[in-house]
Order: sequence, then C-alpha cells, then structure tokens
Amino acid sequence: MSDSFILSADVLHHAFSCESVQVPQAAPYFPPDWVSKSGIVTTWAKHQSEVREAQKLRYEVFAGEMGAKLPEIVPGYDIDIFDDYCEHLLVRDRDSWQVIGTYRVLTPAQARLAGRLYSDSEFDLTPLQPLRDRMAELGRSCVHKHYRHGGVIMALWKELVHFMMRSQLKDIVGCVSIPMNLGSEDGKCVGMGHAAASIWREMRDKHLASSEYQVKPRCPLPLDVLDQTLEIDPPALMKGYLRVGAKVLGAPAWDSNFNTADLPMLMRIDDLPSRYRKHFLG
Repeated sequence: MSDSFILSADVLHHAFSCESVQVPQAAPYFPPDWVSKSGIVTTWAKHQSEVREAQKLRYEVFAGEMGAKLPEIVPGYDIDIFDDYCEHLLVRDRDSWQVIGTYRVLTPAQARLAGRLYSDSEFDLTPLQPLRDRMAELGRSCVHKHYRHGGVIMALWKELVHFMMRSQLKDIVGCVSIPMNLGSEDGKCVGMGHAAASIWREMRDKHLASSEYQVKPRCPLPLDVLDQTLEIDPPALMKGYLRVGAKVLGAPAWDSNFNTADLPMLMRIDDLPSRYRKHFLG
C-alpha cells in the first residue's frame, strides 16, 4: 500500500465538491432450482409492505454499515423519489422469509414518468440516448451481511435476466459503488478513495466500453491526486457485472451522501456470455 497521498477530509471534500406510490406489477417468481439447492427464493414486491422490507435492508447496509447520509423520510428506512416508480426484486431466506437481498429496476416507461434516471444525476448519459427506449436502470443493490455469497448474487441476476426477456428490454445500466475506505487484500484500510482510483485503473485497462457509449461524471473523483497503483480486489457486485459481460462506461463519480465512488456500468443482453445465457435461460 502506498502512503504517497495522505489528505485530510476537508481537503478531499473541497476537491470533490460539485456542484407517487406505484406498486410493482411483476408477478412473483419462485425458481425451483434455487429453492431446493440454496434455500433462497426470488420474488417481486407486490405490496408497499414488501417494498418497505427492501428499504429497511437498504438502510441497514447503506447507513448502518457504510455510514451513508440518508434522508429520514421514515426513520430506519432508505426511501427516495424513485422507489415509487421502480420494480423491487427481493431475495428471501426460504425458512425465515427475511429479505436478504434486493435490487430495484426502473423501466424505460417508468423512467419517462419519473423524468429521468437516477444515474442522470451523477453522469452525463447523453451517449446512451439511442438505447433508452429499451434500457432499464438497476439501483440500490445490497445483500445482508450474513448472506454475501455467490448464490444470492446469481439468484438476483437470474431473475433480472428473466425480467429483461419478459419485458423485451435489451440493456441494463447501473452503478457499482466503491466505499471510499475499501480495504486492501492485506487487510489494511485504504482510505480517501485510493482503492476506488486503483479499481478504476484496472477497469479502464480491461473492461472499458467502446467510445460511443462512454459517459462523463458530473462530480468526478479527483483521480489525479489519488494513488491508482494499488492491487485491490473489486467488490463482489462488480465481479458479477463483469461475469455477465458488462462494461464500464467511464471514470467514477463521487457521491458525497453515500461517501462512495460510483462506476457506471452497461450490460447488454446480446453480450451475455453463452454459459450464463444457458444457466439463466436454459
């Protein structure tokens, strides 16, 4: 780990500074292979109480673990204006029926009603304009700390691909959030964004989308003052994106509320590797 840059929080904050309730309609889906093999079940929220379960898990992960500054619309729940427009995918423990993982999906039609994508606030997505009619946005992904294994992530992705096929959608856009204090492989804490900068360097070199789809952050992570040479293991969610053929769309944005660096990602159904196409779709 390099100690070449040790910046105070005030210096970094200055460097980073920039300037309808709708119940999801997708039917529940209970994949028999996941129920029998792993004891987990994927469902789509049909009632507000189920959406609240997802929002509670999100609050526990984002505020409780990551220290995110969330608006207290309902104490103990992560709620924002996009939730009312989104479909909410839930992964449950079959025995306890506890929500252990969640994703929300904003379809093109609902994005038009909302007026924009959540990602529009972080990135200039103009290059993706030709894709928007058949492009969904994923967001607020999280998994309970006791269930962070490949089975939950694969269950989420399997049902997401089915949803895309049922809805005749072709593309998925979303962000992978990298905590600013993400640890290194040797167990040491790599603070102030060095880990995020190093992960970006690896993604830029190996997994960058073609120039026609590259986007720009509205509030960029100040890469020039961060160490990009560290060997950092990417977050599990990012690994999941890459396994299904996703590409990074550009440099990370800094989210001050969540204190994360957000990397924009694009996954195209047509680019889904054959082994995952077979696994997800049969």
